[in-house]
Amino acid sequence: MNGARLSRSAGLAVLPALALCQAAPAISTIGPLRNRTMPRLAGRGRADHVALTFDDGPDPVSTPHFLRLLAARDVTATFFLLGAAAVRDPGLVREMAAAGHEIAVHGWLHRPLLVRGPRATHDDLARARDGVAAITGKPPRLFRPPYGVMTTAAHVAARRLSLTPVLWTCWGEDWRARATPQSVYRAVTDDLEGGGTILLHDSDCTSSPGSWHNTLGALPRILDDCEQRELSVGPLREHGIPGG
Repeated sequence: MNGARLSRSAGLAVLPALALCQAAPAISTIGPLRNRTMPRLAGRGRADHVALTFDDGPDPVSTPHFLRLLAARDVTATFFLLGAAAVRDPGLVREMAAAGHEIAVHGWLHRPLLVRGPRATHDDLARARDGVAAITGKPPRLFRPPYGVMTTAAHVAARRLSLTPVLWTCWGEDWRARATPQSVYRAVTDDLEGGGTILLHDSDCTSSPGSWHNTLGALPRILDDCEQRELSVGPLREHGIPGG
């Protein structure tokens, strides 16, 4: 076998190992495992506090409804925005920030990072970070990957861009076609405890059409439940998350 063939064979042999290295952090998508062994990534915070977070916005159709409900309840939250959606509606993003909500990034587009290499991952996060910063005048400090799937490249890019990855401890499964306000409420509160981070969606851009109505319908009961448990509700910056 000549040198070129040896080199090609060696390169092919390395590819599975590189792919495994890239995908290894995706194990954090297993919620129970993440919550037990990765509290920082899961968004574990103060025991008397619950972090309320929303993904996939901003959406000019749905997001204003959430802003009005949260304002009426005197609650602020963390919104993980898609950069492409943010730059399409900068006025809405500025309104969110002016209302006291924490603005974070969910990537530029809602694409799985498992199929993106290191450079594409870095460029996506940088574009989202810079786009949001240009709108709000303040660089975001938190990042949540699309579908909650972290990769080695995402961890490296986030560190270089001074972004802290944060996932969640409980979610409403509100993207499903069969979701209802009651099912969203139950999915959240069944796993909710002090120090937890709630994931909901203020947009249906990657969810079942109109699914945000179920989330909006469940939200008052979720907030009531937290109040009954004497848990304060707010953004991740008040939750004791490093980087928040």
